[in-house]
Formats: sequence, structure tokens, C-alpha cells
Amino acid sequence: MNYQNTPGAPGAPVRSGIPEHGRVPKYYAVKAKLTVMVDELGEGGLLPTERDLAVRYEVSRETVRQALRELLLEGRLRRQGRGTVVAGPKLEQPLSLASYTEGVRRQGRRPGRSLISLDRFPCPEALAPEVGARRGEPVWHMERVLLADDERVGLESTYVSEARAPRLDVEFDPDSSFYAYLHERLGISFGTADERIETVLATPREALLIGTPPALPMLLLHRVSRDTAGRPLERVRTLYRGDRFSFTAHLGEQS
Repeated sequence: MNYQNTPGAPGAPVRSGIPEHGRVPKYYAVKAKLTVMVDELGEGGLLPTERDLAVRYEVSRETVRQALRELLLEGRLRRQGRGTVVAGPKLEQPLSLASYTEGVRRQGRRPGRSLISLDRFPCPEALAPEVGARRGEPVWHMERVLLADDERVGLESTYVSEARAPRLDVEFDPDSSFYAYLHERLGISFGTADERIETVLATPREALLIGTPPALPMLLLHRVSRDTAGRPLERVRTLYRGDRFSFTAHLGEQS
């Protein structure tokens, strides 16, 4: 593979995304130049204004705006007040039974959660097999905003039967790890889990809670967990900011 014209190689797109016919869209040419500027400025560096960039690269402000928009969506930049600054690296969340808290701490960030609601409701038929409850039995639903160094980065909904956590509303600190609570307070350990990941756009309510534009792509993770005895334990729906998260997994040959 020829990396000669690929900034940031190896690992960058082949030929920097240039079409085979060789005609590069103006916005993409500006984006390539801005990428170099981003690397030179480093995290927290302030970019020139759209007007200054348009003059520098001899293009329209709309062309600059489109290039900036893509870099914002990719998580390379972020808005700060009325300006645009270089964003820090994305958080890497492992696809494992480790909790969000553990994953964030491993990267030197301070994890946190802000409770939105904790409700109890009769279990619907579709949810019953996933949390090990019968239809109509009480189930907890806990919704929390995910934080990393006080930055809102996601939204988490957890469903667990009341029988498994009867005093969740009085014993559990919503800013802490639910996994740690189950293990240390209730003696319940996670055994296996099934996960599914897809890309979505946040609803207006979700975007407001996370503090992002509705058009920002999100990574949606569905998880159904079981304890070490194989009994259903919880169902989790977690929405992660696409510009702040990536997922990692260690793969091995199946026996």
C-alpha cells in the first residue's frame, strides 16, 4: 500500500480520500489543510475565525464551514464559546463486562453520572425475559447522563427487576457504578452479556440531556447481561456521543 500521499499514515484513508478521477472537492481540500493545522495546534488550540480561514485558503465561508462541520462531527474539533478549538482524543470504551466507570478511569479521566430519573413500573412482556421477571412484576428503570471530567458524553438507561435490587432507590448512589453496587452490596457478579451496536441520531430530548446538536451521530449500545449462573440480570441501552467515543475489542480465534 502506498502511504506517500496519506497524512497520518499508516491507518489514514488511502490517498487521503482523493477520488480516482483526481478532482478534489474544495471543502475536502480545505479540510485536509485544517487537519494539518489541528495537529500542529494540539489539544485546546484555538482555530482562526471562519472569515480568516476563508481568506487564507481563498474559498467561500460556506466551504470553510463545511470542512469545519466534518471535523466537528469526527470529534477533531469542538465549540468553545464563540470559537472553535482542537478537541482531545476520543474515549475508548472496551467491549467487555467492565463497566463504564472502569473504562473511563483506565484513560485517566474522572467518570461520573447524573441521575435523570429512577422509576418503578410493571414489567412488559417484551422486557420480562431480559431481566428475569414475569410480566407485571415490578422493574426498575434508571436513566443517567454519563460524564467524563464533568463533560456530558452519553445517556444510559438501565432496567433491572425489583427482586434483584429491592432497595435500589435508597441504597444506591446514582453517581457510582451500578456494577460495583451489585457485586459489593448484593453479591451479584456478571457472567456473560450480549451486545449490539448501531449508529443513530439522538431524539430532541436525548440531545438536550447530552448537550449536543440533534444532527450529531450517536453510537447506540444495547446490552443484555446475565449473572454467573446464567440467569438474566439487566438490560442496558446506552447512547454515546459519536464525536467523543470509540469502541475497542480484543479478538481471538474460536476453538
